[in-house]
Amino acid sequence: MNKRSWNLLIEPGPLPGDWNMAVDEYLFRRVEATPATYLRFYQWVKPTASLGYSQVASKVVDADFCRSHGVGIVRRITGGKLVLHDREVTYAVASSDTDVFSETLRESYRLISRALMNGLKLMGLAPDMAQASPPSYIRGTMPCFALPARDEIEIGGKKIIGSAQKRTGTAFLQHGSIPLEKDDGLLAAVASPSAAVSPAPGAGMTSLAEALGRPVDFGWAVERFCRGFAESFDVALEPLALGPEDRATIAELRDSRYGTDAWTFRS
Repeated sequence: MNKRSWNLLIEPGPLPGDWNMAVDEYLFRRVEATPATYLRFYQWVKPTASLGYSQVASKVVDADFCRSHGVGIVRRITGGKLVLHDREVTYAVASSDTDVFSETLRESYRLISRALMNGLKLMGLAPDMAQASPPSYIRGTMPCFALPARDEIEIGGKKIIGSAQKRTGTAFLQHGSIPLEKDDGLLAAVASPSAAVSPAPGAGMTSLAEALGRPVDFGWAVERFCRGFAESFDVALEPLALGPEDRATIAELRDSRYGTDAWTFRS
């Protein structure tokens, strides 16, 4: 019996934030139209702060600091809190496969968390799934990596992966940040002063390099996460290449949404 197949897209090099967000939405739209699953891994061409769909930019990100220090700002279609994307592996899963994923946000989130944990175990790490977060974190404007949220992945009590999801019916997009290295100082500077409350923005996070005690290469980490997903879901990962028509549609999304201040800084 043949294994179920997923589409695998590993971006060959770092990309601008507005393009990354447009590709993720494009994959989400594809699974809304036709049942399928896409697994994507990518990087960022420069440090970029991403805002959750419903966040008020002025409350969570210091836009003046970002502009003067070359830090990009984008807004996601998924929920969640401020994330600084820099030296990291970013993953995305877009799917409408009801034979694999539950129709509930939490259960599909947990299934993906288990696959990510398997990838971390293949690196020699011992991840855990976090329990409930303090109410101050849930209600507040602290960055995503200030503390682990329920069902997010931690190592030694510190968050190693921060994720967010959007769901429409049976279709969903989940993407998340996996730091290769961390920069507490830049994260603190990017966060709006009103969000810089105790604990410090990066106090509750770790990185693959810190957890392993050595530098970690993007490709090495992605290879292990791919194995983790393939083994967890018992699927074959089939490489996907985006064609000219795909890229034209993605460019339209970027130009009409993710590259505009009207979207990024809307209130």
